[in-house]
Amino acid sequence: MDILTKTISLVFERRSIEIPHIAAEAPLVQRKQLTKLLSAAAGTEYGRKFDFSSIRSYEQFAERVPLSSYDDLKPYISRMINGESNILWPSLVKWFAKSSGTTNDKSKFLPVTKEILHHCHYQGGFDCLAMYLRNTTDSHFFSKKSLILGGSHSPSPLNNEAHQGDLSAVMIENLPSLANMLRVPSRKIVLMDEWESKIKAIVEGTCHRDIVSLSGVPSWMLVLIKAVMKHCGATTLDEVWPNLEVFFHGGISFEPYRDTYKELIKSPRMHYMETYNASEGFFALQDDPFNHSMLIMPDYGIFYEFIPFAEEGSEQPVAVPLSEVKKDSNYAVVITTCGGLWRYRLGDTIRFTSVNPYKFVITGRTKNYINAFGEELMVDNADKAIAETCRITGATVKEFTAAPLFLLGDAKGRHQWFIEFEKQPESIKIFSSVLDESLKELNSDYEAKRYKEISLQPPEIIVAREGSFYEWMRRNDKLGGQHKVPRLFNDRSFIEALIRINEE
Repeated sequence: MDILTKTISLVFERRSIEIPHIAAEAPLVQRKQLTKLLSAAAGTEYGRKFDFSSIRSYEQFAERVPLSSYDDLKPYISRMINGESNILWPSLVKWFAKSSGTTNDKSKFLPVTKEILHHCHYQGGFDCLAMYLRNTTDSHFFSKKSLILGGSHSPSPLNNEAHQGDLSAVMIENLPSLANMLRVPSRKIVLMDEWESKIKAIVEGTCHRDIVSLSGVPSWMLVLIKAVMKHCGATTLDEVWPNLEVFFHGGISFEPYRDTYKELIKSPRMHYMETYNASEGFFALQDDPFNHSMLIMPDYGIFYEFIPFAEEGSEQPVAVPLSEVKKDSNYAVVITTCGGLWRYRLGDTIRFTSVNPYKFVITGRTKNYINAFGEELMVDNADKAIAETCRITGATVKEFTAAPLFLLGDAKGRHQWFIEFEKQPESIKIFSSVLDESLKELNSDYEAKRYKEISLQPPEIIVAREGSFYEWMRRNDKLGGQHKVPRLFNDRSFIEALIRINEE
């Protein structure tokens, strides 16, 4: 560790020691978080409506305050955008994170209060670095530059009272000057609106810099990495940035990309650290470099609840607090935050891998799974199966999605997989067979439905032409930043759009 990094890392040392102790007391910390949130918002319009001041227990909170979606909170948020204060949160909110679903063009505007910005988002970044420095004694993090690939929308006014942008843009706009000194590219470039011009500018502005870390979504960072290598005529990224040592990634599963990154970055010093953050908050981070599970962070001004996945589709699902979750069970995440979201259904599903401490992996989205034939195929299953199939067949997958195909005449069906390969397997038939077997190993419901093809026939692979997914993202104004390709869909709307592009 160089002298500059060693000196600055002392600022992070106390927190790196504190985090394991907080994690060990997570249920107690969570109860305190709920009390603080209710107290802070008791005088707001929402707090008065549900009489926050008289709530004395989690049971009362869960009984009195309804589960909410964005549409439920939208009327309140709209008033906040128009300059009203003390609605969902006591402060006047001037920043809103623009977020959209994977296939829904309608934008969501999520309040970014000072509390959620500083005590959650920035704290999450601080803690992520604290744990990385704790685990990496030979780091040179502060003596080099960090490349952050964020959203593709610069902040813009919603009206005279409020501004909006991708969360990454909002965070960069509000970063202290010291943090800005450590990162590249310039604020002007990183906040550019048009994605393809932005990539070109980032490449030209960073290819000759000494980069130590990358931060961003794996799929979009891969686009940048390949653009950098092409520009510099390099065969690996190490040739361009020899001191690169860590990639902080999140947004989508890293499993389908892991082998590709290892091929492009050969350095034995390279580390990968997963985070779980979204426009709504920063939730968890990978504290152990040898375990891909993420540690839930209980003291960020967020109170967590979890809906057992079996209840997710019911009219009145029952949520449980962190203290009641069970290992190896799938849950839909519900959050209450210092950003003014109350019992908000996040739309993500997770599976706890440990409850002492509380660690989990992301398994998908509540709307992104396939259960057309009772197979209950989760995104986590798909990601792992694709990764294993690539390992066995020697293929490399760039992007993929899958959807059910109903064969009504036979009262059966199959899964169609639309796959864009970086490196095609020698045999698509063998690839399909290995994928099928991998899914059987990972998912007993899938295996049961495939038994003697009772209801599910072998999967069908559609090989996508190069750039099909990119073209769909471009046509739907979803290039760059936080936008992700939906892996699984229970209907065929997304895959049919891709098939049409593929046939042009």
